[in-house]
Amino acid sequence: MTRPAIYSRPAKPLFIAVKNRKEPAKFQPVALPSVVAVDRATECHVTPDDVARRMVAYLGECGDYLTLEPSAGTGQLVRALLASGHSRSEICMIERHNTLAAGLAKYGPVINRCFLDYAAEARGKVFFPRVIINPPFSDVRKHIAAALSLMGPNGHECPPVMVALVPITYQHPDAEELETLPNDTFSTARVNTKIIRIEARP
Repeated sequence: MTRPAIYSRPAKPLFIAVKNRKEPAKFQPVALPSVVAVDRATECHVTPDDVARRMVAYLGECGDYLTLEPSAGTGQLVRALLASGHSRSEICMIERHNTLAAGLAKYGPVINRCFLDYAAEARGKVFFPRVIINPPFSDVRKHIAAALSLMGPNGHECPPVMVALVPITYQHPDAEELETLPNDTFSTARVNTKIIRIEARP
């Protein structure tokens, strides 16, 4: 019995049938989100989405209320306002950081300057029936006082309302404490914080 050579190729066809080939889908480049680097000096502590939504709910129902966001930052509170039905034409954003202010423009008008300077000039000339704010923690008293100085009914019967996210040590005689937030609310700052609401007195 002759054994076949192990190195010889069997008598098989040199081709195989190929089914219809389809061109692969063209590669679609993915647009990567732009990353905003915020230096420590800005004290931009980004408000988590769920906290921002609750802060907006504490403001009250939607309406033609001119609403001030004096430390607009990355726009977390403004996005929550828009998502809840507030009109972009009724929101006034203020942000001194140039890069952050440029990114806010897609949500509506933004004033690119220091809020404390703006408040000193605008006092007595403009009145906001609503304010929502997550101010720099180191100057929280100055920023809350400046925001309160700009509040007024502006044609509304109900009193002006501010909702603020502040360090737990902040106290104001008219403040209603709504929530004490967990210690890990902000990844960039180990500060115990709370949400307060203040109805501005006439």
